[in-house]
Amino acid sequence: MHKKNLLAAMLLAVVALSPTLGRTASLINCKTRACYERLVDDYLAALVAHDASRIAFAADARFVENIKATKIGDGLWKSASALPTSFKIYVPDPISGQVGFMGVMQEAGKPILLGLRLQVFEGHVIQAEHVIARDLNAESLANLQTARPIFAKVTPASMRMPRYAIKGIAYSYYDALDFNDGELAPMGRDCERHENGRQSSGSRAPVTAKTPQPNYSAMDCTRQFSTGMMGYIDNIDNIRVLAVDPVTGLAFGLSHFHHSMKNHLFPIRGVPGVTQREVNNQPFDLPAAHIFKISDGKIHQIEAMGFLAPYNSPSGW
Repeated sequence: MHKKNLLAAMLLAVVALSPTLGRTASLINCKTRACYERLVDDYLAALVAHDASRIAFAADARFVENIKATKIGDGLWKSASALPTSFKIYVPDPISGQVGFMGVMQEAGKPILLGLRLQVFEGHVIQAEHVIARDLNAESLANLQTARPIFAKVTPASMRMPRYAIKGIAYSYYDALDFNDGELAPMGRDCERHENGRQSSGSRAPVTAKTPQPNYSAMDCTRQFSTGMMGYIDNIDNIRVLAVDPVTGLAFGLSHFHHSMKNHLFPIRGVPGVTQREVNNQPFDLPAAHIFKISDGKIHQIEAMGFLAPYNSPSGW
């Protein structure tokens, strides 16, 4: 074979083996919050178009979807069917070169809740991470029509917290949850948490005959954690608060909950007439994403999502 033809064949082989080479996507030159938000929109549009070549991935970019190392172009890249509409929360962080996102989109015509993280370095996406919650029920979807307005509310410049302080408070949330002590994290009395859309703390829903008792979901986050009602959580690892936005007071965190379920009865504190809680689940993990709204030194709102995985699953990283 002629040398020129041989070199051309070798180059084509390399490009075929590495789907991130030879692409024409523009380099990512993000220095502003708005640019990182546009990057998320561009990424989601590329997902729905099933065309990873629209995004400037690094040749050695890593992609993890639901804690599984995945080839770029597989997973949601093949099954995404419609863009997010009204439920969207962005956490742009030009300092770290990362952006977190949570939104409702469609996969194969069905709604899913997506937690997304992208990391950019030298003009390319070097890491992409998806956390996908499927099988959303009617109760969840009712709370996933529009993001709570407070998540987009801009904090006045004079009241903005330093980035490191927001990040530290977000990390403290996992301690409060892991050690069943709400006092380990500064959380406001108005702290309200949603999990896959379902309101799980700070609920003001009317009490009916069907409301479980004790009504843990009506408690604020501090009191709820301190009861020990989440004692079935053995530990939380792979905790990463990677995107922080002082302009809105948002922090985006990822984590991995482990539940061995070796015990099924857990002591309850501070609830009159209740001394224990019974949880009869089988062993499981819960990889999760959280977005925290933090202002005045306290956590006020939490949007959380995750999915069930086999107990002690690897993280994918």
